Amino acid sequence: MNRLDKKILTRSQRQARIRSKVIGTTARPRLTIFISNLHVSAQVIDDSKGKTLVASTTVGNKDAKGTLTEKATFIGADIAKKAKAAKIKTVAFDRNGRKYHGRIKALADAARAEGLEF
Repeated sequence: MNRLDKKILTRSQRQARIRSKVIGTTARPRLTIFISNLHVSAQVIDDSKGKTLVASTTVGNKDAKGTLTEKATFIGADIAKKAKAAKIKTVAFDRNGRKYHGRIKALADAARAEGLEF
């Protein structure tokens, strides 16, 4: 197994381990994030119904500019505002197999600053 295959395998194992414990309910939906090489996306999902309640992404968004950390900060604030408008106050944070560091932390701190609790 080469280095890249091992990296993908261990991340998918972390994702499965996290998803077995972090479940979104109607009272406390799951906030999941995805960061690619160019864009940042976040969704608030109710797993009991299988529905996405609120979503935000930098794809096609002209307001999100700068580095990926700045984009993550913008998306964190935006998803918190949209969640507030949808009357969602608390969420379960799903970091999607990544370390709580850098871009993930920037997104989470921006969401908390806008009033989202997790």
